[in-house]
Amino acid sequence: MAERVEQRLEDRIPELEQLERVGLFTRKEIRAVLRKASALEYKIQRRALRKEDFINYIQYEVNLLELIKKRRARIGYSFKKDEIEHSILHRVHSLFNRATGKWKDDVQLWLSHVAFCKQWNAKHQLSKVFSTMLAIHSNKPALWIMAAKWEMETRLSSESARHLFLRALRFHPECPKLYQEYFRMELMHAEKQRKEKKEFEQAKMDLGEFNYSEEILNGEMARIVYRDASQKIKGVEFQLAVLSIAKLFDFTQDLQKEILESLQARYADDPLTWDYMARRELELGSLPPTEQTTKQKKVSEMAQREERCCAVFDEAVRAVPTENMWKCYITFCLERYNRKTNSAELKQKRLERTLSVFSKAHESNLLSEALYKQWLQLLLDSSLSEKAVEVAEAATRHFIQSVEIWQTRLRVLIQLKREDVTQCFEEAIKHVKSKGTLPLWTLWVEWSEGTNSKEDTEALYQRSLHATTPAESVTMKEMYLDWTYRNCGYKKVKRLFTSLCENRPFSLDFFRKMIQIEKEQESCKILHLREYYERALREFGSTNTDLWLDYIKEELSHPQGKPENCGSIHWRAMKMLQGDLVEDFVSKYTLLQTGHL
Repeated sequence: MAERVEQRLEDRIPELEQLERVGLFTRKEIRAVLRKASALEYKIQRRALRKEDFINYIQYEVNLLELIKKRRARIGYSFKKDEIEHSILHRVHSLFNRATGKWKDDVQLWLSHVAFCKQWNAKHQLSKVFSTMLAIHSNKPALWIMAAKWEMETRLSSESARHLFLRALRFHPECPKLYQEYFRMELMHAEKQRKEKKEFEQAKMDLGEFNYSEEILNGEMARIVYRDASQKIKGVEFQLAVLSIAKLFDFTQDLQKEILESLQARYADDPLTWDYMARRELELGSLPPTEQTTKQKKVSEMAQREERCCAVFDEAVRAVPTENMWKCYITFCLERYNRKTNSAELKQKRLERTLSVFSKAHESNLLSEALYKQWLQLLLDSSLSEKAVEVAEAATRHFIQSVEIWQTRLRVLIQLKREDVTQCFEEAIKHVKSKGTLPLWTLWVEWSEGTNSKEDTEALYQRSLHATTPAESVTMKEMYLDWTYRNCGYKKVKRLFTSLCENRPFSLDFFRKMIQIEKEQESCKILHLREYYERALREFGSTNTDLWLDYIKEELSHPQGKPENCGSIHWRAMKMLQGDLVEDFVSKYTLLQTGHL
């Protein structure tokens, strides 16, 4: 091993001598580089190789390259690159090759090599990296796409990119993303050829020696890719993705027409097809803006286009009366309503249209839970409170067991300060199953705190403890403790704490809250604190190191505390804590003893 390390260090000597000779590094820096390189070399020559050692070595070499680059720029010296940088680059590639050969499954390692090659413009090496990587990771379409894009955009080789896509499709014959990118590549190739031909024609050059096929120039290759893909890949999402790519190119009108016809013929009952056809009306028939176009005319034109969209959507919900179709319609209306406009008339028209569509969907019983919430929010924002109450009531009839819908209805009533809030809460608790009612109880007690008497609120808290599941009652106990302290004082909260401790389960915050309350008293007693800590440790002593440490700190810092108790607390913690928590506790306790915690 030592001989190999010495040999590799000797191989560095020519480049290091050049660095010193041209004034980029000093003799002292050269020695430091050698020492560091020697240490790194020994690590990667061991029998038990570690990936981190290779990564650290590569990172060191990359940092060295960056430093050389900066120093060259500073002194204005640009010679001897073959003797210096080329040697380091060759070494980094060698390190990457060894690392990826050892840890073939680590995609991130391969991608780091790819990024390094791109950064230092090592095209020949990158081609080899892609070839090896794809042979091993042929099951990852994203890597095929990356390689093909590089061939197309950097090496300007459409043929190589096409070859890669065809190979990838043999492994992934039903991958939508591969087909989309292949389709895009063929259109980019056609666009590039069209530009070349136009430039040659403008320069009045003879095109005889160049073979520009009219079919390729018109995107025929992309059409073939699309037809092949549409036979294998079902679903309107793919058709729309391909159509959006085709729209980026100005010579694909016939291709777009074919895709659109296929979309309408094969997916006429899909809401996304109708959604696309409706939104398309926004783009069709719009005149190019001119200086003479008045604001009023623009508003009028926009209103007309939106009306055409809504006409298509109206036809859609008649043809495909489903929840998803209404969702598409409502989403469109909300998007238009939320768009900024200076025209109050257009804003009002959009609001009326949106509310009308919500009502129609509701009448058809095809409005989802999430859309009811959006409808209610829109009504409240528009100050239509009576309508909001009516809609909230209808929503709870449709989704009678939905906690979120009941919450929304109750918030509407609370916001409007209605008298029937309590009645509505009772109705909600009656219809919703006991499991999951916690949000309703928290909302109820929060409302009661600001509205009802202390006696009523306390009775409500007591009721909630019995009505919720044991796991949910934990939160109610914390809230009850906090409310009692704020409204009834220390003595009452202490009695409540003792009472609540009779019924499990508890949360750690429940005990911490009581400890904090005790600390806030003028005559804070250590006996009470010990009682609370002991109760907490019985529940959480085996899983929480911080609780033990806080107990020890309390004995050390409290005026009535006994530091001699710390030893026994430490011993108990070591016995009670589980697994790795013991080591964690020892580390923190050591820091506490040395004053660093």
